[in-house]
Amino acid sequence: MECRLCPRRCPADRKNGERGFCGMTEEVFVARAAPHFWEEPCISGTNGSGTVFFSGCNLRCVYCQNYKIAAGKAGKPMSLKELSETFLSLQEAGCHNINLVTPSHYAPQIAKALRLAQLKVPVVYNTSSYECVETLKLLDGLVDIYLADFKYLDSGLAKKYSHAPDYPQTAKAALQEMVRQTGGAEYLSGTSVIRNATEYPDGALMKRGVIVRHLLLPGQTAEAKRVLRYLYETYGDMIAISILNQYTPLPHVAAYPELSRHIMDAEYEEAVDFAAELGIGHGFLQEGETASESFIPEFAEK
Repeated sequence: MECRLCPRRCPADRKNGERGFCGMTEEVFVARAAPHFWEEPCISGTNGSGTVFFSGCNLRCVYCQNYKIAAGKAGKPMSLKELSETFLSLQEAGCHNINLVTPSHYAPQIAKALRLAQLKVPVVYNTSSYECVETLKLLDGLVDIYLADFKYLDSGLAKKYSHAPDYPQTAKAALQEMVRQTGGAEYLSGTSVIRNATEYPDGALMKRGVIVRHLLLPGQTAEAKRVLRYLYETYGDMIAISILNQYTPLPHVAAYPELSRHIMDAEYEEAVDFAAELGIGHGFLQEGETASESFIPEFAEK
């Protein structure tokens, strides 16, 4: 049976051992499962986010920071029972949530593992947003928080850097479905549930909702502004918008010289100032030395 889980709709029969564009068969491979402290504060909290990095990726951006797992070069196989037990062990370790990273190509298996686990903490679906709406619907009622990228509005950039000229319209439709499932953001502060997203206190944890990330690329401040404008004019403060400056030029971008540098402070400040001018009040900024390979976790080798 041909795989139709992601927008690539490639002809791979993953159930019978063929590998799709994602680089994986139907067997679930996990590259890392551990508390993670480098997400937005309302996700990482003090105890960390129980993050499960899945091997393979249906987007494969040329500048990928987690290229080892995106290419399927790291990871160990897990049965559905083992996966559900992994979720439970992270919950028992005190993690604030279970954070599923690059999960799209394993969505049916993840849905089954989540039903087995019956978790008491929120489930975070951490995605590039290159998703089929039909696949996202498999997670309806199982995912509490969508932690979603919005990489491009320019199809030319999407084609050049992610081999996906249909990314903009695909991500728009996927984001609409994510918001439909979760509604507006809810945060938990102590025992209080906070629904006024622009007034939540420091230390509050996200209970439900959508965070949309935009990673600023070198020389692409104008594109960042277009993305921010689209997100805010479409969703207002219903979603949280996270502006990232952590782009790290790794050796595999050598063929793209324009990407072979860090973001300049002035570029990031221009994007942040524009967000303020738009009126974005529900969101996150990055400060300090985030553009470093030290922020890229170690993954289990195959």
